Amino acid sequence: MPLYMRVPKRGFKNPTRRVYALVKVGDLERFEPGTVVTPEALLEKGVVRKAEDGVKVLAGGELSRPLTVRAHRFSKSAVEAIERAGGKAEVI
Repeated sequence: MPLYMRVPKRGFKNPTRRVYALVKVGDLERFEPGTVVTPEALLEKGVVRKAEDGVKVLAGGELSRPLTVRAHRFSKSAVEAIERAGGKAEVI
């Protein structure tokens, strides 16, 4: 019997996969100007349910307040949107 018929066909589960909690830039409007936004602060405000392997900030919506955002990953356009509002994006 050929090998392809003997091998199980159930798919593949990556054991080193990282799952990030996703946050849009527009969701950061809940915070006061000048606030340092951390994953713990996002959990307290209810922006994310649980910070799985980290937090990733994506560019969705507009930000009009200067905030210091600390997260594990950022998209390029999210960094641009945060800096355009007068804030900083810091990678943890």
